[in-house]
Amino acid sequence: MSDLAATPIAMLGAGSWGTALAHSLSVYGGHDVRLWARRPALVETIRQSRRNLDYLPNAVLPERVTVTSDIEEAIDGCALIVFATPSQSVRAVAESIAGKVGSEHAVISVAKGIEIGTLLTTTGVLREALPDANPDQVGVLYGPSHAEEVGAGKPTTVVVAMPNDDVAHDAQAAFMTDRLRVYVNADLVGVEIAGSVKNVMALAAGMSDGVGLGDNAKAALVTRGLAEIKRLGLALGADPLTFSGLAGLGDLIVTCFSRHSRNRYFGEQIGRGRSLEEVEEEMRMVAEGVKTTNSAKALAERHGVEMPITAAVYNILFNHLRPEDAVYELMTRAAKREDALAQMMRGL
Repeated sequence: MSDLAATPIAMLGAGSWGTALAHSLSVYGGHDVRLWARRPALVETIRQSRRNLDYLPNAVLPERVTVTSDIEEAIDGCALIVFATPSQSVRAVAESIAGKVGSEHAVISVAKGIEIGTLLTTTGVLREALPDANPDQVGVLYGPSHAEEVGAGKPTTVVVAMPNDDVAHDAQAAFMTDRLRVYVNADLVGVEIAGSVKNVMALAAGMSDGVGLGDNAKAALVTRGLAEIKRLGLALGADPLTFSGLAGLGDLIVTCFSRHSRNRYFGEQIGRGRSLEEVEEEMRMVAEGVKTTNSAKALAERHGVEMPITAAVYNILFNHLRPEDAVYELMTRAAKREDALAQMMRGL
């Protein structure tokens, strides 16, 4: 497998991110793209207007982006299949094409999350749901990359992670443009944990904004949130350096501070006193961090990892803990060493 873009690229999911990537691949990369949307009405709208008016209205899709609601048509003849659905939908979508995806394909997830119940990352889900695919050719494309900016052609840098290094470099070449710079990282588990759990921290940062705690508190949440993500990742075998990279610190910064961040916005609304149900009903697009909070908390408990910010977000979302009370609980925890993790890694 040397040129994944020699055939059309299948983009499964026509939300904002799938549409933005289809735009980038076609307009700046010069590739043919098959964009699959579940709803025939959305497909027809995109075909007529060449815009995804529901999710990314400002990006004009060229004719080389073929839009379809037939998923088998979308993947037919494609060497690279990209999953851009919400993370909790990845399994169902993958199972619907399980018999059509084999060892000749490279599979990339751009969905960030941990499946509820199984506690699998999206590549773990894909390896189960696509039994004929080569598991070493299943990876992710993550990093600080809001769809609104990628769709507008603004400079963005991401990372692709996959066990097969050669295919990872092929995927790098397929996605790379003068607007989208792509790095390769061999640490798949670290990239996935960093890219998924940062959404939980974005909820916390938004709650901080909603309550009006100020810049000091938000900076502390982001910094200590990164420490939590790193602890969980290391327990699962990740490389500690990954968390200082694009999928770690980079994605955490943009998700916690950007006006485009759905998770930060969701947390802000909760911090202002609105209920989980009210905010979910209002939002057209999925805030992945809500369900990932549930999964990350369970994963931390399974591996005996202390994640107090994650636990606080969970209790605010699902146990009606007031954000102000969560802040008090976090601020009055027993005194700790900041370098405790570094000491542990040095074997002290």
